[in-house]
Amino acid sequence: MQQAAADAGGNSNSSSSPSRRRRQDERESSAGGCCLVRGPIIVGAGPSGLAVAATLRRHAVPFTVLERSDGIADLWTNRTYDRLRLHLPKAFCELPHVGFPADFPAYPTKHDFLRYLRSYAARFAVSPLFGRTVTRARFNAAASLWRVTAVVSAADGGRATEEYASPWLVVASGENAEVVEPRVKGRERFAGEVLHSSAYRSGERFKGRRVLVVGCGNSGMEMCLDLCEHGAMPFMSVRSGVHVLPREMFGTSTFGVAMKLLKWLPIKLVDRFLLLLAKMVLGDTETHGLRRPKLGPLEIKNITGKSPVLDVGAWSLIKSGNIKIVAEVESFTGGSGVRFVDGSEMALDAVIFATGYRSNVPSWLKDGDLFTEDGKPRAAHRQEPSSNWRGPNGLYCVGFSGRGLLGAGADALRAAADIAGRWQAAGGASSKTSSSSV
Repeated sequence: MQQAAADAGGNSNSSSSPSRRRRQDERESSAGGCCLVRGPIIVGAGPSGLAVAATLRRHAVPFTVLERSDGIADLWTNRTYDRLRLHLPKAFCELPHVGFPADFPAYPTKHDFLRYLRSYAARFAVSPLFGRTVTRARFNAAASLWRVTAVVSAADGGRATEEYASPWLVVASGENAEVVEPRVKGRERFAGEVLHSSAYRSGERFKGRRVLVVGCGNSGMEMCLDLCEHGAMPFMSVRSGVHVLPREMFGTSTFGVAMKLLKWLPIKLVDRFLLLLAKMVLGDTETHGLRRPKLGPLEIKNITGKSPVLDVGAWSLIKSGNIKIVAEVESFTGGSGVRFVDGSEMALDAVIFATGYRSNVPSWLKDGDLFTEDGKPRAAHRQEPSSNWRGPNGLYCVGFSGRGLLGAGADALRAAADIAGRWQAAGGASSKTSSSSV
């Protein structure tokens, strides 16, 4: 197992290549079938994991990244729709140390973003161990080590188990690790197609079909827009209130305006200002079936992590009736029918659940008391907005602040700096390492 761990994730067939030597140097085998790694273990090779790894590289601290998929940024690569763009301007979505190329658009496409991430990983020599699904992580107090168990999927379908140990564990598997799909009565009787938004790519194959999108977040709204543009007949099921804001106000990013105002004004006052401008630009959303919550958009984001919808074109189609708002789904009625909580029924060809994702951390992290049962950092660690990135016994979490890529980058900088300090205090800086500042 130790040799497999040392060789995995390589970019070269030559055992003497610099990247291969670096990976070998960052691991030290120990007795008992466990690989004792030099530096921290990072779980997840999405934007959060890459940001931590890159910052550690700059601190000359070695690391090992475990990733369950076969490449970096699995969510962006395999579970997003074709037309997706970053909903915020690129300046708010950059990872630490490297900005987006100047020729990228203000709102990069998903393909732009993936190109940026791959270049980022190559620049900082981040070579994750792919195909490692972490199933258990427990702190061994006697040895002061985190022991992390991963199941390895082989190309021939076989499976093996590997174990890694380190004084530090960085949880960077993200808030969107597993799909959330509600259980709706009678689904097994529905004759049409049912899928989660993670399996949706384009509205092209739904042309001429009646499609219900369950969920009115940014993804649900944009899928309705995409369906409409491809000749489908979309309906959007709305369960609760939602804040819809224009992506830009008078030629300026709405998010950018909010960030500037928050430096000087309390959040409630900024929310009032945003909603006033939104009404001027969009009109009254409630007249078209989208009631606004009592709390403002930034206050909700701050408390729950749920983002407001930044409109990219769906709102005009809702006003024109091309996208129709319907009530919450109560059940499938058999055949092609769906019943709603207001008692109405409708025949449909397909149902798409744009109901989001959740963290899977509670299923494998067995110690540390940093996460709640729903996979979010505990309130006890949130006395300050910047305090939820560190737990006890060398445990860190990055990308769980509810503040998107901007928050993940800030968490990565703090976690890496803290680990680097502890690494150097333990004598790591003077020990053999091939890591270097980039």
